[in-house]
Amino acid sequence: MTTQSVIRILTIDDHPLLRDGVSAVVEAEKDMSVVAEASQGQEGVEAYRKHRPDVTLVDLRLPDISGVEVMRRIRAEFPAARFIVLTTYSGDVQALDALKAGASAYLLKSMLRTELLETIRLVHLGKRRIPPEIAAEIAEHATDDALSERELEVLRAVGSGFSNKQIAARLAISESTVKSHMKSILPKLNARDRTHAVMIAVKRGMLDV
Repeated sequence: MTTQSVIRILTIDDHPLLRDGVSAVVEAEKDMSVVAEASQGQEGVEAYRKHRPDVTLVDLRLPDISGVEVMRRIRAEFPAARFIVLTTYSGDVQALDALKAGASAYLLKSMLRTELLETIRLVHLGKRRIPPEIAAEIAEHATDDALSERELEVLRAVGSGFSNKQIAARLAISESTVKSHMKSILPKLNARDRTHAVMIAVKRGMLDV
């Protein structure tokens, strides 16, 4: 097989075992090869510039910048870049952010053993792949009202264990404004109370745990 027909792959993930596992699976195939690895986001951007891979595998959570930001930075310089997101998180908000940033496929790490190679080939051909359960989750919430940036700040503070009074002080707003934001957040998330709202937001990928 000629070098030109080999799919050249860059892996950006901070877990050495995962990178090693991906390399072992990929290198066993005649039509693909790992040309570079990176353990941090900015390192991954630089590796892309240097190697110009055909397909980049990127984790959403990296030590320095997010996988979404990695894709945005690479896409700004190389609009034709093709990405497969590898993640342990199935939240619809995270998935949608990744797709908007340029991901062609979204794979849970539990799927790698059975679906990675086929997905790499599909993305290399210019196709997309989203697991049915994640696509269904995105569709389910497609018409939901999004939380504003301020509402996310309030909910993030709630998740950190702060009271309304403490949140008001931290955000330089009144305690009644905090209560008003919470009153708006609950129906948007279909949540029973503030604790339930945080749980839903984490599950859907709005908040980091």
